[in-house]
Amino acid sequence: MEQLKTIGRELAMGSQGGFGQSKEFLDLVKSIGEARSKAEEERIVLHEIETLKRRLAEPDIPKRKMKEYLIRLVYVEMLGHDASFAYIHAVKMTHDDNLVLKRTGYLAVSLFLNDDHDLIILIVNTIQKDLKSDNYLVVCTALNAVCKLINDETVPAVLPQVVELLAHQKEAVRKKAIMALHRFYQKSPSSVSHLVSNFRKRLCDNDPGVMGATLCPLFDLITIDVNTYKDLVVSFVSILKQVAERRLPKTYDYHQLPAPFIQIRLLKILAMLGSGDKQASEKMYTVVSDIFKKCDSMSNIGNAVLYECICCVSAIHPNPKLLDQAAQVISRFLKSDSHNLKYMGIDALGRLIKISPEIAEQHQLAVIDCLEDPDDTLKRKTFELLYKMTKSSNVEVIVDRMISYMISINDNHYKTYIASRCVELAEQFAPSNQWFIQTMNKVFEHAGDLVNVKVAHNLMKLIAEGFGEDDDTADSQLRSSAVESYLRIIGEPKLPSVFLQVICWVLGEYGTADGKYSASYITGKLCDVAEAYSNDETVKAYAVTAIMKIYAFEISAGRKVDMLPECQSLVEELSASHSTDLQQRAYELQAVIGIDAHAIESIMPSDASCEDIEIDKNLSFLNGYVQQAIEKGAQPYISENERTGMLNINNFRNQDQPEALSHSLRFEAYELPKPLVPSRVPPAAVASSTELVPVPEPYYARETHQAASLPSVSAAGSSELKLRLDGVQKKWGRPTYSSSASSTSTSSSHKTTNGVTQVDGVSTSNSKGRDTYDSRKPSVEISPEKQKLASSLFGGSSRTEKRASSGNHKVSNAAEKSHVGKAAGAHSDAVVEKINREPTPDLLDFSDSAVTSTAPSVDPFQQLEGLLDQTEATSTMNNGAAGASRTPEIMGLYADSAVSGLSSSVANRDEFNLASELSNAARTSQVGVSQLNKGPNPKDSLEKDALVRQMGVNPTSQNPNLFKDLLG
Repeated sequence: MEQLKTIGRELAMGSQGGFGQSKEFLDLVKSIGEARSKAEEERIVLHEIETLKRRLAEPDIPKRKMKEYLIRLVYVEMLGHDASFAYIHAVKMTHDDNLVLKRTGYLAVSLFLNDDHDLIILIVNTIQKDLKSDNYLVVCTALNAVCKLINDETVPAVLPQVVELLAHQKEAVRKKAIMALHRFYQKSPSSVSHLVSNFRKRLCDNDPGVMGATLCPLFDLITIDVNTYKDLVVSFVSILKQVAERRLPKTYDYHQLPAPFIQIRLLKILAMLGSGDKQASEKMYTVVSDIFKKCDSMSNIGNAVLYECICCVSAIHPNPKLLDQAAQVISRFLKSDSHNLKYMGIDALGRLIKISPEIAEQHQLAVIDCLEDPDDTLKRKTFELLYKMTKSSNVEVIVDRMISYMISINDNHYKTYIASRCVELAEQFAPSNQWFIQTMNKVFEHAGDLVNVKVAHNLMKLIAEGFGEDDDTADSQLRSSAVESYLRIIGEPKLPSVFLQVICWVLGEYGTADGKYSASYITGKLCDVAEAYSNDETVKAYAVTAIMKIYAFEISAGRKVDMLPECQSLVEELSASHSTDLQQRAYELQAVIGIDAHAIESIMPSDASCEDIEIDKNLSFLNGYVQQAIEKGAQPYISENERTGMLNINNFRNQDQPEALSHSLRFEAYELPKPLVPSRVPPAAVASSTELVPVPEPYYARETHQAASLPSVSAAGSSELKLRLDGVQKKWGRPTYSSSASSTSTSSSHKTTNGVTQVDGVSTSNSKGRDTYDSRKPSVEISPEKQKLASSLFGGSSRTEKRASSGNHKVSNAAEKSHVGKAAGAHSDAVVEKINREPTPDLLDFSDSAVTSTAPSVDPFQQLEGLLDQTEATSTMNNGAAGASRTPEIMGLYADSAVSGLSSSVANRDEFNLASELSNAARTSQVGVSQLNKGPNPKDSLEKDALVRQMGVNPTSQNPNLFKDLLG
C-alpha cells in the first residue's frame, strides 16, 4: 500500500513538471536544448528574462514560486546573461528559516556574487547566525557559502565561529570547517597563521573524510616550508599504509581501489618531504613498494596511483628495488595501445632518466615507435625525452629526427623551440666540426627568422671561441669549415636574415684567415649579399662591417688593398643613405682604408672578437686634458644628478663660477621673488652681480640715501637687467595692481659716516620675515631671459613680503620721509650736476616728450578737484605717517609704464626715480638748485590718484581718461 502511495506522489509530481518544478521551467530547458542557433537561444533567454522581471515585480510572491524563479535565474546566468536585477531576492532567501529555501538562496548567491560584491556585507550577519545554528545541515550550508563568499576583509568576522566548529560532533561539519580554514589561508595567509596547529590535530581525526580534507592545506604549507613538517613523515607513512591495507570503510573505495585520491595526495606530500633526505626516504620505501604490488593497473585510477608512485620514487633518495618496480610499470605503459598511457610512460621515463640513464636504453624501440606515432602531443613529449637522453653516440640520430619534425610542422612557436633544442645538442655533443656546421645550416635554413637571435649570437660566439679546448688546430678547422659551407650557401635565394648576419660576420672575421680565399673574392661575395638584400638594413650593415674587417686585416698584414668597383659603388651608395648607421659604417670603411698598418693593428686586431675589453668608466685618461681646459677658462663638467635637478640647490653657491649654470636647463620650481635687501656692497661687486634679486617699487627717500652713499652704483649698473615687480597687473584675485607695500616694509636706521648718510639696518619684524624666507628659498642666478619670463609669469610680490610689510607700513614710510630734508641738504652739491645733466621726468605726465619746460594746460586730476578736500590733501602731505597709511605708492605703480617707452635698462629707471626724489627734497630744503619742472605737483597728483583707485577705478591706458572710467 505504501508503494502505491509513493508511485502516486511521483506521478503527481510528473504531471506538474517533475521534482516540484513547473512545466514552464521544463519547457524553457527543453526549448534551449533544442535551439538550432545562437540567435534562437538568445531570443529564448531574453524572453525568459523579461518574464522573470515581470513576475518578480509582483507583490506577495509565494516562497515556492520564488525558489523556482531563482533556479531559472541561475540557468540564465549560466548561459552568460545578466540577472543582477534579482540578486537581492537571492540574498533575502538566505534569511529564510526553511532549510530548502535557505540552501537555494545560498546556492544562488554563491553563483551570482563574487567575494568583492557590494551585497556581501548583507550576508555576513546571516552567515554568523547560521554558523551557530543547532541544525548541522544549516551549519554545513553556511560553511559552503563561507568558502565562496568571504573575502580577506570579512574573514575576521567569521573566523572565531569556524575555529569552534573544528570540534563539532558531526564529521561533516568538521570537514567543511577545515575546508573553510584552507580557503582563508589561500585568501589571507596572515589571518590564519596562528591556526596551523589545528591542521596537525585534525590529521589524527577519527573520520577519514576530515583527515583527507586536512591533507590539502598541509600540502600547501609543506610546499612553502618543507623542513617544518619533517616530523610528520611517520604519520603520513602510517596513514598511507592503513589506506593501502584497506583499513578504511568500503565507502572510500573507488573502482575497488581504497581511497585512491587520498593515496595520490599522500604520495605527493611524501615526495616533497623525502627529496634530498635519505633518512626520511628510507621510511617510505616499504609502503611505496607495497603500493606498486597491490595497485591494480587495469583501471585508469589505478594507473594514476602507479604514475604518482613513479613520481615519488624519482623525487626521493634513489632505491634500486623501487627503480626496478618503476621501470616495469613504465614498460607496461609504453607497450599499451592507449595514447594516454604511452604519454604517461614517456613522461615517467623522462623523470627516471635523471637518476638511472640506463633505464632508457631498455625502451629505445618503444620510444622510436612513439616518435612515429601520428599523435602530435605524444610525439612532442617524446622529443623532450630524447633531448634528455642525448649523448655523443646518439646525437646525430636525435638531431636529424628533430630537424625532420621541425620541417614538417607549421607551428612557429614549436619550431622555435625545436630549433633551440637542436642548437643546444649540437653545441654539446657535436661529433665533428663539419657535422656541427651542417646542422646549424639546416636549422637556420629551415627555421628561418623564427630562430632566436640569441641562438645566432651563441653560434658566432662558439665559432669564435672554439670548443673550449687549447687545440688551436681544431678551432681553425671549425672556422674553415664554416667559411667553406657559408660560401656555398651564400648564393642561394631567400636566406633568412639572421642566417645572413651569421654568414657575413663569419666571412668578415675568418674569410681570409687560412689564406685559402682572397680578399677580393670574399668582398665580392659580401657585396653581392648587400645588393641582393638591399631592403634589409641589418644585413647591409653586417656586410659593410665585414668588408671593413677584411680590408683592415689585409692592411695590417702588409698587403696592398684594391677596392673592387662594386665595393666602391656600395660605399658611395651607403654614404648617402637615409640610415645614419649605414652612413657611419660607410665613412668608417673609407677612413680605415687610409690608415697605416700600425694603427689598424691597434684598432682592429685579428681574431679578437671574444677578448675582454677593459672599460674605464671614469675616463681617467682625459684628466690632463680636462684640467688644461679648465685652466684656460672652460666650464666645469656638471654631473648627472645636478643636470637632472637632484642636487640641493644650496650647493651651487659654493661653486667658483656660478654663472656657468645660468645657461643650463633647470628642473626645479621657480622661487618666489624676494625684495632687495640694502647692504654695504662694494661698487664693483654690485656692478658684476647677476643674482636674481627682484627690485622693489621705487621709494624715493630710501633711494636718495643709497644714491648718495653709492654714487658709482647707478652709473656702473646702467647696463644691468634686474627684475622689476612693480606695476604688473595681477592675473588672479581682484583686478588690481601690485602694491608697493613690500618696498616700504623695510624701515632703515641711518647713521652718518664722514658726512654721508648710509643705510645701517632694517626693522626687526621685517628682517625676521625676510630671514625666514631667505632660509627657505636660496637665491639662484638666472639668465636675463628667464628673469623676463619670471617677471611675466610671477609679476606680483610674494605673500610673505606683504604680510611682513603690513605691520610696519606707516612707521617705515614716516621714518624715511623724515630724513628727506637732511639727506638732500647734505648731498645736494654731489648730485646737482647729475640732476642738471639728466632732467627729472614727471611720471604722471604722458604728454609729448619734446615739451620740457611748460606744464600741461589742463591737468586731468584738476577736474576731480571737488572729489578731494584741499585741507585733507594738505594734511595728508604734511603728516608722513598718516599719508603713508592712506596713500599707496602711486609713483611705484607708474614707474614701469612711464619709462617703458625708453630703450634703457632698469638701472636707468632707478636713476630717474632717484633724481626726481632728490629734486623734491632739494626744493623742500630751499637749497636753491635750479631744476626743471614738468606738470603739476607730483604728490598732489599722487594723492588724487590714490583716492580714485580706492573708488575702484584703474587706468585703462597709458593716458587714462578718468572721467570715462568713472562715468562710463
